[in-house]
Amino acid sequence: MELAGEGRDVALVCSGDAGIYAMATLVFELLDKASDEDGLTPGAKRIEIAVSPGISALQGAAARIGAPLGHDFCTISLSDLLTPWEDIKRRVSAAAMGDFVIAFYNPVSMKRRTQLAWAKDRLLEDRPASTPVILATNLGRDGEKVRVVPLSELDINDVDMLTVVIVGSSESRTTHTGDGKTWVYTPRGYSGKTGSIMGDKK
Repeated sequence: MELAGEGRDVALVCSGDAGIYAMATLVFELLDKASDEDGLTPGAKRIEIAVSPGISALQGAAARIGAPLGHDFCTISLSDLLTPWEDIKRRVSAAAMGDFVIAFYNPVSMKRRTQLAWAKDRLLEDRPASTPVILATNLGRDGEKVRVVPLSELDINDVDMLTVVIVGSSESRTTHTGDGKTWVYTPRGYSGKTGSIMGDKK
């Protein structure tokens, strides 16, 4: 940002979408800091900023496995480096009770192994053991791997920091194509409605 303030063209490149758990937020955090708080110089505060949307990890994972985000969903980071663990637990519980499809970012790290296990146990209180869970690792990179397991069989040892974990809602389902591939989708919400989908104008 200081280089941009000097007239340079600068690009801050992130994997996925820069505005989702990524570096675009840091730009605005720095912009919002006062100069006496180790903030930016006046020149850096006058720069032109353009945030370009990208494909987020949850979108990439969803596209690889079908349409798990076909109804209401949310994202929750399980990293407690910048967010208190009690706040994260409250959000996971709220999403569980609300029956949201949940995309977990930063699910585990070398030192942090208990948060995803806690989330699994909490979710099993509100949704079936058979709920599909998508484990998408190294999306768009060499060694990309996308797997589907039931919630009850989610193994924390199969997850790392390069994995996005998408837990289906109680309505999420798996289906199969003739080539033997497993797909996951979440109905759009019509299953409990009366009348035909095509004929419903409401």
